[in-house]
Amino acid sequence: MTQPENKKKLTALLRLAYSAELAAAYAYRGHWHSVSDAYERDHIRQIEHEELHHRRLVGELLDKLQDRPSRVRELRAAIVGRVLGFLCHFTGWLAPMYGAGRLESRNIREYETAARYARSAGHEQFVNCLLTMAEVEWEHEQYFRSRVLQHPFGKLLSLWPQPPPRETIRQSFTECALPLPAELGQKASVLAGNEVEVHLDAVVVSQHAKY
Repeated sequence: MTQPENKKKLTALLRLAYSAELAAAYAYRGHWHSVSDAYERDHIRQIEHEELHHRRLVGELLDKLQDRPSRVRELRAAIVGRVLGFLCHFTGWLAPMYGAGRLESRNIREYETAARYARSAGHEQFVNCLLTMAEVEWEHEQYFRSRVLQHPFGKLLSLWPQPPPRETIRQSFTECALPLPAELGQKASVLAGNEVEVHLDAVVVSQHAKY
């Protein structure tokens, strides 16, 4: 693909991520309010703060690309996030933990994909930020996976595929320009063509460190 085509796909993913972070922050706000364990409350509340931090970073990248988020998607993300946060009080302990972990796993790949698009689009200066966010997503996934596995029923569930070790996020990126996963490549193509609706699993969880 040409640099303009990669830039278009990068922008599409970042616009989606920006709104997804808003939905995630609202969902996690409801999530940490719904748990009784003090450690869990503090940890999930920290994840909420990280989501908002990622949102600010993604917003800055969009500014540099001279683009802006979708107002419609922003409104939808706010509604979905608040609804999911509210439902955490009624769905029990396990379901929110499982859903969060599964979606955090997808977010790792999406930020890795965005980093590859950034490099191919000639925006190498974005790469470290995007890979750092992928690493934070990896930490989130590990936390929620560990919580699910501590539940008696969690061990009976079919979990999402476990991501590779954290260090492979940068190793795989620096060693070679690996081809994009088919699912993410197709998703970015649709996003770039403005033909997509934001589904619940895309906006929910789609994020400690200062960059």
